[in-house]
Amino acid sequence: MSNKNKEANDNGEKKPIVIKNAADLQRLKLEKLMKNPDKPVVIPEPPKQKTLAPPPDFVRNVMGSSAGAGSGEFHVYRHLRRKEYARQKFIQEKSEKEKLDDEYHKKIEENRKAAEERTAKKRAKRLKKKQKAKMKKPNQSICKDSSQTESNKNESESDSDNHE
Repeated sequence: MSNKNKEANDNGEKKPIVIKNAADLQRLKLEKLMKNPDKPVVIPEPPKQKTLAPPPDFVRNVMGSSAGAGSGEFHVYRHLRRKEYARQKFIQEKSEKEKLDDEYHKKIEENRKAAEERTAKKRAKRLKKKQKAKMKKPNQSICKDSSQTESNKNESESDSDNHE
């Protein structure tokens, strides 16, 4: 720290905190929480799913915006109409969201199956290669044994030639 900061802290003056970015804000909030660790932290509940009231079972005001309706009836009609449009829009959005969720889960499932098929194919290839290596290994040792026995035969023949 510089001398100015030390002097400011000694005099009891607080340096103003300047928040320049989101990290500074987060750091400031954490420091505030850590000053008193015994204080309980309030975590807000996640927002609940939006639901609309069901359509009315029985509509008492059947008058629409036609002739013969009073001036106040139009506002009632408009309000009911707006509620119904909002309900239909909500239903459409909900069905669209469910459709997208279903497509997403199908795609994830397909990707998982494709990945399993690829790994199974590669696993089979590795095992096949391993089996071939196992089959070659005993053959090579047999070949080495036979080559050693042949060299032993050749040595014994040359020894026998030397003895004669």
